[in-house]
Amino acid sequence: MAVKIRLRRMGAKKAPFYRIVVADSRYPRDGRFIEELGTYDPTAHPTAVKVDADKAKQWIAKGAQPTDTVKAILKKEGVL
Repeated sequence: MAVKIRLRRMGAKKAPFYRIVVADSRYPRDGRFIEELGTYDPTAHPTAVKVDADKAKQWIAKGAQPTDTVKAILKKEGVL
């Protein structure tokens, strides 16, 4: 089972809002997930990010692989 840390799209059409979630890679993008780690709002100025750093580090230690976008967000927040 490949576990990924990725973005789940929420919000209205043309107004995206994302939740950072841990999900099995076989689940659809907006489908079932294991745990929510935070939020990411690219439409806010400045960009609004809230991440539970402890949970993110625990999942990465367990072997969860962040996607490229989530990896960049986590680096910017100082988690990685």
